[in-house]
Amino acid sequence: MDLKNKRVIVTGAASGIGRAIALSLAARGALVAAADIQAPLATVEAIRSAGGEGAAIAADVTKADQVDAMVAHCIEGLGGLDGLVNNAGIYSTIVPRPFEQIDLDEWRKLFEVNVFGLARCCQAVTPHMRANGGGRIVNIISGVPFKGIPFMLHYVASKGAVLGITRSLARELGPANILVNGVAPGFTLSDGVMHNPVQLEKLREISRNARSLARDQVAEDVVGAVGFFLSDGAGFVTGQTLLVDGGSHFN
Repeated sequence: MDLKNKRVIVTGAASGIGRAIALSLAARGALVAAADIQAPLATVEAIRSAGGEGAAIAADVTKADQVDAMVAHCIEGLGGLDGLVNNAGIYSTIVPRPFEQIDLDEWRKLFEVNVFGLARCCQAVTPHMRANGGGRIVNIISGVPFKGIPFMLHYVASKGAVLGITRSLARELGPANILVNGVAPGFTLSDGVMHNPVQLEKLREISRNARSLARDQVAEDVVGAVGFFLSDGAGFVTGQTLLVDGGSHFN
């Protein structure tokens, strides 16, 4: 999975899974544009300390002008754009509860980031990838649409939407040699989750016990699948979603 000189944007790269992805891609030779609401300087410092190359970009994926500026910054700073990893999303702050208690304002806020923000990022990179003869988009989804997890209906619905986007966009962009795939992690002990005692209490043990590999999942478990979809080895793979959950669900 040599990614030498592949120019890749990773959204939500300040911490957790996004940070782990950015560090892993850079270690494989990619030039990483790490983006988050606040420029993820610590992530890029870690990339550079390890001998890699990266740029830190402040971008809110719900703001179209900031997404456009993020893409322009990547192209100007790294000399082009080969891949996009849509990792930015709301999850770790969610408190599981019955769907009757989740008001529509919370649905809207979550969809603004998890669905509309992701779609806007895809829109922003597509013209450049078309002009470049192709590219890769990797969407970080979740295992929850496959399982129908209760008490987080708005989150499950948002990730179900991203699953559908991944499949349909692969069809639409295939003629332009733009490959679109998804990675669906299981319940991951990311930085944010470790600060959510309700999720840890309700989801950690049940998730671990449901896996064929009965251990906690960490952010680094996700990075290999993302690297594969960005690599030449996945040059004839599109529209697919790879579950990375220790064998909790078989798709």
